[in-house]
Amino acid sequence: MFGFRKKQALKVREISLPLVGKIVPLEQVEDEAFSSGVMGKGIAIQPETGKVFSPFKGKVAHLMDKSKHAIILEDECGFQILIHVGMNTVSLKGEGFTAHVKTGDSIEEGQLLLEFDIAAIEQAGYTVVTPVIVPNGQDKVKSVEVNQGNTTAETTIRIHLN
Repeated sequence: MFGFRKKQALKVREISLPLVGKIVPLEQVEDEAFSSGVMGKGIAIQPETGKVFSPFKGKVAHLMDKSKHAIILEDECGFQILIHVGMNTVSLKGEGFTAHVKTGDSIEEGQLLLEFDIAAIEQAGYTVVTPVIVPNGQDKVKSVEVNQGNTTAETTIRIHLN
């Protein structure tokens, strides 16, 4: 008898994007940490509105409390995503940002998490292009694919889980 192994079913989680806007390939983001893929795989968004919504049910793993410009969410399956509003917006020290959640909060899909003032951020000299990535180094994540359309409504991130 041959030693065939039973093929395990691969768990795949497909998530919608947490902002409404125009898709920007991650390679075009001005911050090399994102554009080179060194931080993880994903996509960037030129937001139409200054609102970030939860793409899944889970929890807030970490909110940058003082600056409110970045948030890490953890899905019920255990993987995390990073939503980083703008480039160098940490320098604004929270000015123009409103958080509706805090680290440790449980979240529901579609829940409003953050609001940000696009005009005020751009007037201060910063871009609001927002990377949404699956950070590298997660034991739960086997691979990440971006199913890219022209808009956020047509684009998803597919996460293959171990």
